[in-house]
Amino acid sequence: MNTLLRALTATAEENTTTFTPFVLWGSVIIFLIAYAFIATEKINRVAVVSAGAAAMILIGATGADEAFYSHATGIDWNVIFLLLGMMIIVGVIHKTGLFEYLAIKAIRLAKGNPRRAFIYILLLVAFASALLDNVTTILLAVPMTFLVAKYLKVNPVPLILGEVFISNIGGAATLIGDPPNIIIASKADLSFNAFLIHMTPIVLLVMVVIVPLLVFLFRKELINKPEDRVAIMQLDPASFITDKVLMIKSLSVLGVVILAFVLHSVLHLEPAIIAMMGAGLVVLLSNLKPEQFAKDVEWGTLVFFAGLFVMVGALVNVGALKLVADRIGEFVGGDAALAAGVVVVVSSVVSGIVDNIPYVASMTPVIAQLNQQIPGIDNDGLWWALALGADFGGNLTIVGASANVVAIGLAAAAGHKISFLKFLKYGFPVTLVSTAMALPYVLIRYF
Repeated sequence: MNTLLRALTATAEENTTTFTPFVLWGSVIIFLIAYAFIATEKINRVAVVSAGAAAMILIGATGADEAFYSHATGIDWNVIFLLLGMMIIVGVIHKTGLFEYLAIKAIRLAKGNPRRAFIYILLLVAFASALLDNVTTILLAVPMTFLVAKYLKVNPVPLILGEVFISNIGGAATLIGDPPNIIIASKADLSFNAFLIHMTPIVLLVMVVIVPLLVFLFRKELINKPEDRVAIMQLDPASFITDKVLMIKSLSVLGVVILAFVLHSVLHLEPAIIAMMGAGLVVLLSNLKPEQFAKDVEWGTLVFFAGLFVMVGALVNVGALKLVADRIGEFVGGDAALAAGVVVVVSSVVSGIVDNIPYVASMTPVIAQLNQQIPGIDNDGLWWALALGADFGGNLTIVGASANVVAIGLAAAAGHKISFLKFLKYGFPVTLVSTAMALPYVLIRYF
């Protein structure tokens, strides 16, 4: 404990703005208390992060400039408005009956077999997460999942959890699939094709293992009766479309938004701007009243994100997360392989606890420094170690990745509460297996 206190105090003294041990320790304690309340669910998680963010400001761990205007230590407005824009677009699409149509098509293709339908959905989500991003994919997939579960007559929670886990894994395959990848690509000057070459192979291998694992984990809940399957095959998917004109309009807008996401480096537009422009256009074309599409926006989820960003940003601001990064550098010394292994494992664990976006943001300067300090490193192995650890580690807990929080919020709004411990029960083995596969991949391929 004394060693940790000296380390925390030393970290505070190294920061541009000097923080007293009280502020440094206070920010860590506030985060741990808030995290404990989130985990035990004794108090609503939105209230917890709001109070935690306020406490961080009161003790001086962060302020208005850091919390609201700093991308590094405050609210990531790009994430907030990306979610808001996509929630509005998805809300309008939901009015057309498209989700019902896709749900019926999927379960008919699976001939009413819940496990087979689960596999089809997982593969679709993984592909969509790599093409779009995992948050957008979850926003599109979860509303459809409720309908799939309804007609299959199974609990939707296993389906949703499987989609979350596989979206974080599938999103790791590309530069745009997971927010941490975008941060890493920017800091390390890595191209879209580089992610395809280095990340996609291991993601495909992990998928081959994780999909059967998820089917096994949820095997007891993915069961229905023969008569349920017969009834499903009698359903007509086309009959569920309620507004074909609006569906075509909204899907056209979604297509343009997706294309703009892919071309964002050419267009020089942030994803949030693209999403909000798409939301404005789809609302204009739909002629819907504000209350008709605004009710599909998960406002509680957006507030939760804002509070979480402020709390974790305060930890970055006072140097608490930098402490973790600095100690990694001290521990590995000049051993490149050891450095890579530690980065994969630590990134997986810490990302699952504090959210992989701010963790990656705080780690990128350290990885850049390690690349300069460790002799013999002539590749981007440490960057790929960081990406894999952070992306796969996001599956550990509810707060590990943005897609997790969004899915839990959507499920809660529909009356299906997924507890912190239930998520951890399944997230832990998924994270353990995927990280265990990523570790030898990084060591063998790069070191």
